[in-house]
Amino acid sequence: MSDSIESSIRNKLGNALSPLLLEIADESAEHAGHTGSRPGEQTHFRLKIVSAHFEGLSRVARQRLVYGLLDDEFAKGLHAVTLQTLAPAEASKK
Repeated sequence: MSDSIESSIRNKLGNALSPLLLEIADESAEHAGHTGSRPGEQTHFRLKIVSAHFEGLSRVARQRLVYGLLDDEFAKGLHAVTLQTLAPAEASKK
């Protein structure tokens, strides 16, 4: 199970959002001992996603979209994600 959640996140977001950029950082080890942390499991991720699907959506709507896509992963043990969601025009300004 060690890389199945990360692989699933990559596949689902890649297929649904056709991102120009998808960065996934496993931060599970940094949360050892915190609520929702389980030693040896992938439970916490930082995601940076640049996608045209975010055009015209508020920050909250973007987050809801991503969380909805990851419902199965949360059910399988994903505890938390930190999101940076950008439309292409926003990413080019940074």
